[in-house]
Amino acid sequence: MKIAVDAMGGDLGPRVNVAGALIALAEHPALDILLVGDRPSLESALACHALAADYAHRLQILHAPSAIAMDARPSSVLRGKADSSMHIALQQVAEGKAMACVSAGNTGALMVLGRQLLGMPPGIQRPAISTAIPTRQGRCYMLDLGANVDCEAEQLLQFALMGSAMVELVDGVKRPRVGLLNVGVEDIKGNLQVRRAAALIAACTDLNYIGYLEGDQIFQDQADVVVCDGFVGNVALKTSEGLARLLSSRIRDLFAESWYARLVSLMARPLLKRLRAQMDPVRYNGGSLLGLQGTVIKSHGSADARGMAYAIARALREAEHGLAEGLYTHMTARMAKAATGHA
Repeated sequence: MKIAVDAMGGDLGPRVNVAGALIALAEHPALDILLVGDRPSLESALACHALAADYAHRLQILHAPSAIAMDARPSSVLRGKADSSMHIALQQVAEGKAMACVSAGNTGALMVLGRQLLGMPPGIQRPAISTAIPTRQGRCYMLDLGANVDCEAEQLLQFALMGSAMVELVDGVKRPRVGLLNVGVEDIKGNLQVRRAAALIAACTDLNYIGYLEGDQIFQDQADVVVCDGFVGNVALKTSEGLARLLSSRIRDLFAESWYARLVSLMARPLLKRLRAQMDPVRYNGGSLLGLQGTVIKSHGSADARGMAYAIARALREAEHGLAEGLYTHMTARMAKAATGHA
């Protein structure tokens, strides 16, 4: 399984991306990685790791002389930058030379280049970013998380279909529960687009729709898929990540206040370690860019090496389960069904 990594993307660049790739190689024996970026920079980053030689047979460098800036306008990348690390990494997937692409770079650029180079299944108007959110009993998936700030009701229905298919294909959940994020659970709540989307989703027999969800219900294991537009989803995700970091910081401060608190912290350390592992936002790094005819994972721009390794692991998992192909088959079948009047 070869994964192409846009090694120049993100706020921290090659240093973190290369370190994350090496962690992923160590943890996944079936994985090969193609680092795409400026060769001298990547070779310099690899030279900083003593274990790099151990994985040399599973690691390749593909030179890309330029990179797309994090603040570049998405429209500008279509008029040039064919020699950028992001463009070339996606091209490897389009040509079948890699099973997936991982990038921590410019989200808008990744979306427009993905649409141009990979295309979309029938019935999908826009790709959507989805990632796992920890819940009381496990996790759910939320989409969209920022690829589409403004969405029409039909597009929210498409997100619901893609999210449901992903959870069924990759996580093996039969008839995933689909909820629509709203400001209340009553039928009269929400703006016009949300209410129209609710009617469309409820009428779709392919979905196990459970109704509206409020923000605090995301974490209560009430749904497997939570649908919203990219503006709401991104705000909800960043807020929850910030709250998780705040709680972790406050707990550390409380346990450092006195000798008695430090003693209690020693006794509670195993439980705190488990809690940190379950709630750490880094563990859920790697958003699936659903709706493309190829597997593309968007890593957080500020992710550290461990976060990049999680994003690569997500790409590997989706490629192993044939998610892109499965979504194409699913949406093609639904379009045929809709054409006969049975949607």
